[in-house]
Amino acid sequence: MRIATILVLCLALCGQANAQTSPTWSPADGDVAIGDLPMARGDALADARIHYRTLGQPTRDAGGRVTNAVLLLHGTGGTGAQFLSPQFADALFGPGQPLDVTRYYVIMPDNLGHGASSKPSDGLRAAFPEYGYDEMVEAQRRLLVDGLRVDRLRLILGTSMGCMHIFVWGTTHPDFADALMPMACEPTAIVGRNRLWRTMLKDAIRSDPLWAGGDYETQPVGGLRAAVDLLLLAGSAPMAMQQDLATAQAVDAYLATQMERRLPALDANDLWYQVNASWDYDPSADLERMTAPTTWINSADDFINPPELGLSEQFAPRLSNATYRLIPAGADGKGHGTHTWARFWQDDLVALLARTER
Repeated sequence: MRIATILVLCLALCGQANAQTSPTWSPADGDVAIGDLPMARGDALADARIHYRTLGQPTRDAGGRVTNAVLLLHGTGGTGAQFLSPQFADALFGPGQPLDVTRYYVIMPDNLGHGASSKPSDGLRAAFPEYGYDEMVEAQRRLLVDGLRVDRLRLILGTSMGCMHIFVWGTTHPDFADALMPMACEPTAIVGRNRLWRTMLKDAIRSDPLWAGGDYETQPVGGLRAAVDLLLLAGSAPMAMQQDLATAQAVDAYLATQMERRLPALDANDLWYQVNASWDYDPSADLERMTAPTTWINSADDFINPPELGLSEQFAPRLSNATYRLIPAGADGKGHGTHTWARFWQDDLVALLARTER
């Protein structure tokens, strides 16, 4: 069933753990200790750790500075491994392709709270300090500068939450990257329906009787079932779903399959913190600081960033060096997950790299 493939592989907000990887790509991986990380809410996170994967090798100039590093930033609930999925990696990383790993040094972190990086389920559970996107970007910066000795990036490409991280990067570290490619987000506070469904998800987890203040003995499965329901809707592609889930039986079978697959991979504390991380995101006041050449991509069938709100048209003129494109909706649409299918925007990436060639 094609819609299952769309939602399993593409949802930035459901991308945890199980992104299928191509055997072609064998990244190097490691961990960087980034020290104590101050938090806007509560105590600092002691001895924070960021896990990462890399493809390719760094190229250095005469002064020893890395010149070919590309940072890829995943969505909420995902890991850097999602960029090894065939519909992404097989279109971008091969010989002569836009991010040819014989030419570029591609860095794919598991961001704070995700994957093999520091996260609540490591032991602190609900005592883990609440982090936001500012802290996540600072963790990325420390990984690069202190861990990998990269103080300049050729490109930052980010999807969903990673898209929002790019707007934080662009407004707080405007000279760090030669080019920026945010996909599937808006550079403004998360309010309205977008905040509502996130709040509903968080409430579902913590109102489950098994929650036990975050010290549950077994996962609060009732709250997690509601969370999966909301994540599936948020990442859905309506035209594709109407076509591919054309009977009541197909809908029921699809939902049952998704629950069977997703629930065992979830930890309630980790998911709560991942969704909560957007609590204070709002780079809109500082958009004029974002001067790096930017190609910003959204899709018209995105439940999370619906184009009818007109937000992109409001903010794009304030970006001094940006191109904005809205990918039209269609029967082959991927909804919010369009960002993970390179065929929809590969040419835009080629053009951005060409216009920022050193």
